[in-house]
Amino acid sequence: MIALLDAHALIWALTDDPRLSKDARAAVKDPVNEVLVSAATAWELSIKEASGKLTLTGSLLEDIETAGFTWLPITPGDAVSAAALPVHHRDPFDRMLVAQAIRLDAILVTRDRNLAAYGVEVLTA
Repeated sequence: MIALLDAHALIWALTDDPRLSKDARAAVKDPVNEVLVSAATAWELSIKEASGKLTLTGSLLEDIETAGFTWLPITPGDAVSAAALPVHHRDPFDRMLVAQAIRLDAILVTRDRNLAAYGVEVLTA
C-alpha cells in the first residue's frame, strides 16, 4: 500500500498522538507500506508554524526522515492536475494531496471526509 499522509495525520503519527486511528497507525507502522509525505504538507505546516497557528517540536524535516517516511515532490503535472480538480474542496494543499494520490494510486490518510468526493481512497486518520 502507498499511504499519503495529510498534515494532521503526519503530526499525529510523528507524535504518537492517540487521535490517530488504530487502522491508520497500523498502516503507518507496517514496513510493507510506503508512507509518503508531500512537499505540500511540509509547506503547509511551515506556514502554520510561521504564523503562530502551530508549534512544532524539533525539526519537521529530521522527524520525517527519522520516522522512515518518504518525501513526495510536487511535479508540474501535479500542479496542473490539482488546479483542474472540481471544486469539492478549496484548500490548495488538500487539492494537491488529492492530485498526488490520484497519480500514485495512493490511499490518502486523513480525517477530512470531503476529500473522498474526488474518488480517492481514504483511510480515516
